[in-house]
Amino acid sequence: MSLQLPFIISGGPGSGKTTLLEALGELGFQIFPEVPRLLIEQQSRLDDGVLPWTQLGRFAEMCFQEMVIQRDLAQQSKQLSFLDRAIPDVCAYLGFGNLPVSDDISRQANKGYQQTVLFCMPTRETYVQDEVRPYPFEEALSIHQALSLQYQSLGFQVIEIPLMSVQQRVEFVVELCQTRSAITD
Repeated sequence: MSLQLPFIISGGPGSGKTTLLEALGELGFQIFPEVPRLLIEQQSRLDDGVLPWTQLGRFAEMCFQEMVIQRDLAQQSKQLSFLDRAIPDVCAYLGFGNLPVSDDISRQANKGYQQTVLFCMPTRETYVQDEVRPYPFEEALSIHQALSLQYQSLGFQVIEIPLMSVQQRVEFVVELCQTRSAITD
């Protein structure tokens, strides 16, 4: 059976990833939501919820488990599929928090994805600070840089998506991904 490897869209918080993914989904591409954001929303409702700013190690492990499931589901797609963040993001956030990356996460970080990763950079126009994204803008830029370096250290080619209208970003992504799409057996 051939697997269609999914593309990762990553970048700093508040960079327009979700908006871009939703637009790709409206065109019929298979998209997968940002696991950390979903978990933060879920865990924030619990009295003893696991949140990245209080229990980063446990939170990272939860993200990792969900991201493996997402990656495996995305690989079954017969069309281009896109993930809003992926396992290499977990590595970067652990590094950003000065925590070790487990052997299990390290082994899975660069497996089962397209080698081209699309990055959105936060700008003052796109960044919105909220309860799920408590960082000041400057920290969002630092996170963006750490993510980019992490992906590159794992052998991925990072392509920055230019800041332009959502429609133009979608066209850029679709054209790029259709030419770089890899299928494995």
